[in-house]
Amino acid sequence: MDKEQLLGHMNLGETSTIEFKSAKGGLPKSLWESISAFANTNGGYVVLGVEETNGRFELGSLKNSRSLVSDFWNQHNNPQKLNFPICEEKDLSILNINGSETVLIHIPKATRRQRPIFINSNPYSGTYKRTRDGDYRCSESEIRQMIRDASEEPQDFGLIEGFDLKDIDTETLSGYRNIFRIANSDHPYNTLEDKKFLTKLGGYKEDRKSGSEGITLAGLLMFGKESSILEAFPHFHLDYQENFSSKPNTRWTHRITNDGRWECNIFNFYMRVYNRLVQDIEVPFVLNKDGIRVGETHVHEALREALVNTLVHASYHSTKSITVIKTNNYFSFRNPGRLRITLEQIFEGGVSDVRNPYIQRMFQLIGLGEKAGSGFTKILRAWSEQQWMQPQVDEDLENELTSVMLLYKLDSSSNTLAKETREETREETREETREEILNQIRINPKITQRELSSIVGITQKGIEWQIKQLRESGVLKRVGPTKGGHWEIKKD
Repeated sequence: MDKEQLLGHMNLGETSTIEFKSAKGGLPKSLWESISAFANTNGGYVVLGVEETNGRFELGSLKNSRSLVSDFWNQHNNPQKLNFPICEEKDLSILNINGSETVLIHIPKATRRQRPIFINSNPYSGTYKRTRDGDYRCSESEIRQMIRDASEEPQDFGLIEGFDLKDIDTETLSGYRNIFRIANSDHPYNTLEDKKFLTKLGGYKEDRKSGSEGITLAGLLMFGKESSILEAFPHFHLDYQENFSSKPNTRWTHRITNDGRWECNIFNFYMRVYNRLVQDIEVPFVLNKDGIRVGETHVHEALREALVNTLVHASYHSTKSITVIKTNNYFSFRNPGRLRITLEQIFEGGVSDVRNPYIQRMFQLIGLGEKAGSGFTKILRAWSEQQWMQPQVDEDLENELTSVMLLYKLDSSSNTLAKETREETREETREETREEILNQIRINPKITQRELSSIVGITQKGIEWQIKQLRESGVLKRVGPTKGGHWEIKKD
């Protein structure tokens, strides 16, 4: 950032990527919260030597800037202050603007292996993230997900204590095995009984160290009974929505979700949803080299990749749902969990860093999904061939969600539609969060906002904002004092 850019930012004010501090009395204590927040989010800049007066930012009278720099590096490189030295020498500079000095600190975005970046030796009280123009302490669930993502251990291969083959839905497993047999007619796995078959897939595991055995997270999620999955993961929710109505208040015209009418697991969800996604796609009359009609197009392949990617990259420990939407204009795929590689790597292809590799392998063994990082490039190819708008990937850092938007009608309103759809998706997320807050209050009317933050999985500031919305709308009210009182929910 040069002088002109800095002055431009001062006119605009603080944002999700820039923070101003006066630093008159030396390095401010809040500097380290900002460094943690920027590193754990999208990176950004902290500028020392800028003061705020009546809502306007102006150059201050910073003194001893070199002493500040020396003090910064001493604390930055102290593991008791900052657990990981995220900045390098090139990230810090002193700018002289019209005789006033400012210290410009660039904080890089931490990789998933480096997160969480925290302060004062305690990740559960010292981890922050950047939301809009403020730094907020992360909830315990967010921190635990960062720790899981930092590990090289697969997130879907751990044993689930107390669960065994009785928690597997036999019809689901039988259906999978039939497809496996068709795709691999001479495979030796076809002769195995179910327990050994699941073991080969990574759905059942014998732990050599402890001597215990049972089904893995991958096995339960892929083939489990819905009741068993919900027992292990109370927030497990898969949702497919179609909306072809022109009426503004219609949320969907067809829906597939956890409604007790079918055994809701990942495999069954995929089989039901993929057929709905592609049922209106035209298939041209094309013969292959053997004279057999080709049954699908690159668009079919792209939608299959998008759906599989959503399921194998999701964080199933999250309180948020997996949501797939189909309308007259677009397909939307949303999964809980942040990106594990950069946007550049996604669009270039060739890099794969999957959150649930054993679920991915189960799909691959029946011919679904790519491992070499080429899945998204196939989506790009299909959309390019149709001359549709380039697929968009959106990372919602506030709610820890990743979305892929595939518009398939190119017209002058496409950009507006994409923006409106992202806003609709975020509003649905907010509604889910509000409903989860209300559910927790129904369970415990005396629950605190700090406890809600930990359970729901958003920051305490986020809980405060949601509570404010619920109170202003008349849905929720506080009875009694802040301490010792309780919440009441308006009855319908």
